[in-house]
Amino acid sequence: MIKLLWKEPDSVADVQALVQGAIDIEFSTLPPYLYASLTILPDTNAPAKSRLQSVILQEMIHMCLACNIMNAIGGTVVITPPHYPGSLPHDVGGSLIVHLYPFSEAAMAQGMAIEAPLEPIDPRILRATPGDKQVTIGEYYERLKAALAALPDSAWTPDRNQIDDAQFFQGQIFAVNTCADACDAIDQIVSEGEGTPKTPKNQGSPLDFQNMLAHYYRFWEMQRNQVLEKDISAEQNDSGYKWGGPLGVDWSAAYPAIADPETYDFSAESEAVQIAQAKCNAAYSAMVRALSAAFGGAVGQLGVAVRAMFDLRMAAIQALNTPLANGKVAGPAFLYEPIIAAQTLVLGDAA
Repeated sequence: MIKLLWKEPDSVADVQALVQGAIDIEFSTLPPYLYASLTILPDTNAPAKSRLQSVILQEMIHMCLACNIMNAIGGTVVITPPHYPGSLPHDVGGSLIVHLYPFSEAAMAQGMAIEAPLEPIDPRILRATPGDKQVTIGEYYERLKAALAALPDSAWTPDRNQIDDAQFFQGQIFAVNTCADACDAIDQIVSEGEGTPKTPKNQGSPLDFQNMLAHYYRFWEMQRNQVLEKDISAEQNDSGYKWGGPLGVDWSAAYPAIADPETYDFSAESEAVQIAQAKCNAAYSAMVRALSAAFGGAVGQLGVAVRAMFDLRMAAIQALNTPLANGKVAGPAFLYEPIIAAQTLVLGDAA
């Protein structure tokens, strides 16, 4: 379980900083989850692939909702590309270092560590003491709800740079114009990541508000290679769930991809390898810039970001099918390049 350091806000600017923390956390989960998904061999591991893709799509939605909250309270959205391996953003407590792992048990265990609820249905994890300033992601969001509720009405600006489902993820993203909207967005983010939390009146559930398994439990299914299902037996356990039949995971059906390509020295590799990596970096950098512009209110930039996501996928496929000298392959490093470097790359390609 990861924990974040919480600092009680004293101003609107402090609350904006906390929302920025949420944006950074949501964005930083995407490259590890994408790397695991991209490295599954085509036409294999369909159950795992579908679970990973659903988690990735929801993390994108969570990031959009967090950005909508920031814009609603007058802040400026900043998209800060993380590095891997590295800690998650904003003073993550504990010793968790996040890696770009190919599809593997290690990648699934890491997903569980990132998404872990305060008290999963099984096994149980002890609750943090009331005075503990380190909080789980779910606790962070709950405290953020309280901080947002304490803001004056004057802090909220309706219809400011909002992304809604007319632009992206139809039926799943909504504008945040009020504190109630922000609380709904946070409830969705927490529910989809952790499930229904345990309370004195609720035994908790691995299901989110849409009655689907939350991210933590989807990773757990893949890690165990078993389906988590409702326990309807007469001797039902306290959680109400049990491990069923095999999910059908084949760990061998994955590209022989290296971990953490950002740390790999590509300078001695073939031109084909270097070109493939350059295309990955260019597409990722273009996506980050377009997202930054879109959340700043620039018209049409969300479409540019979506096209860059497609370009990144195509570049990743090329990279994963271009062998390294050691016989392995490297997926995208998710390495952000400043605009000058990106322009140089385009000119070089044109030549």
